[in-house]
Amino acid sequence: MHPVPHRATGLLLGWLLDEAFGDPGRWHPVAGFGLVAAALEKRTHAPDRWAGVLHVGLLLGTTVAGGVLLERASGGRPRLATALTATATWTVLGGRSLRREARAVHRHLADGDLPSARLRIRSLVGREPSQLTSPELARATVESVAENTSDAVVAPLLWGAVAGIPGLLGYRVINTLDAMIGHRNPRYCRFGWAAARLDDAANWVPARVAALLTAAAAPLVGGRPSRALHTVRADAHRHPSPNAGPIEAAFAGALGVQLGGVNSYAGVAEDRGTLGDGPAVTPADIPRGSRLAAATGALAAGLATTAALLLADRRISRRGIVTRKLNGDSEIERGFSGYVKGYGPSSAPDSPAPMVNRLALQQRMRDYLHAHSRS
Repeated sequence: MHPVPHRATGLLLGWLLDEAFGDPGRWHPVAGFGLVAAALEKRTHAPDRWAGVLHVGLLLGTTVAGGVLLERASGGRPRLATALTATATWTVLGGRSLRREARAVHRHLADGDLPSARLRIRSLVGREPSQLTSPELARATVESVAENTSDAVVAPLLWGAVAGIPGLLGYRVINTLDAMIGHRNPRYCRFGWAAARLDDAANWVPARVAALLTAAAAPLVGGRPSRALHTVRADAHRHPSPNAGPIEAAFAGALGVQLGGVNSYAGVAEDRGTLGDGPAVTPADIPRGSRLAAATGALAAGLATTAALLLADRRISRRGIVTRKLNGDSEIERGFSGYVKGYGPSSAPDSPAPMVNRLALQQRMRDYLHAHSRS
């Protein structure tokens, strides 16, 4: 059996592991990668785009090469291939942990504990939360759940379906580096350019697939797919991010609320546009947003598993066609070899043809092919 079907099994198992256990509390591989990236940055950082390209290239190339070696090491061993893919998938996903953090913020808001909610939300957003009100904290939570459902669930699953372990690990490197250095501040505006642009490219298709899956899941939270899709078409372009816009607009439409607005990042106000035409988000919308994220993630797992199986069938079919073609060519070559020596096609030995005059050889080849085509 071709090894690619085990990719589908590994992706599904990895998603189930993330849904069951979430991220490990200690020794998370992504956190370890972050430490390595930060250490390397001390040597590679410069206010120059090419320095950033070198930084990203070293980390991404090394990680993808490691993923390729893991896949090759598991070749011919289905259980090992499945286990490695499942482990890599579990490592790069973050759906359960994302929803856990959202529930914690909601719990603090429900208790009226704004200081604790502001402190807890720092694990979800990059905006300054110290002055945020309860509705603003709720909006920030729903927006983070939406964007990270695409970045931490849908995108890695799709990359895993297409490119296996190298795709899973490579995507996580790109997304992590964007979070670390893809900022428009004086230190990273040039050094982080490559990470930010690469993340935009890697997420362009997954973000739009995530928006479609969110629309499909809208009825599970009392929404309508048509409204979610309309909001994406009408409002996604208002968001400054080409990939956060579609998924946040889809969430706004599916939940029937309005997302976006003015946020403060390091003391700088940034207008994120308004997404959706519903009422402002309230703390009660956080559990609905979490359920929508869970449903979107489940649909993404099903889509990725199906895609991996279809790609496996296609590769198996292509391998079979190539094998049959090679076998057929070998039969013709053996037949022609015998014909040149004076044998008929049905009694040709496997020994190579003797050296003959080039023109005579060409004529014999035409004669043989003509005879072979009529037999």
